[in-house]
Amino acid sequence: MLTKDFIGLIANKSELSKKETEQLLTAMNAIVRENLMSGKSIQIYGLGALEIKERKARTIVHPRTGERSFAPSRSQLVFRPMANLKEELKNS
Repeated sequence: MLTKDFIGLIANKSELSKKETEQLLTAMNAIVRENLMSGKSIQIYGLGALEIKERKARTIVHPRTGERSFAPSRSQLVFRPMANLKEELKNS
């Protein structure tokens, strides 16, 4: 789904204009980014939680050649769905 489609759907469900909806999403995006970059997790009611976790450094092996190489540690964005969303996905 494109952002403009998403904005249109939210505007139709709420009583906000498309311009107000776009401003709201822009502000929400900035807040989520700021909090994630400062190490905080974000919980979105009814959907799940976003957080940044550190992935450990490890040795990886190329499946065809067997060549070993080193993968350094890095930050990774993780989404954990809430239990009710997991249940809906199982039943769909």
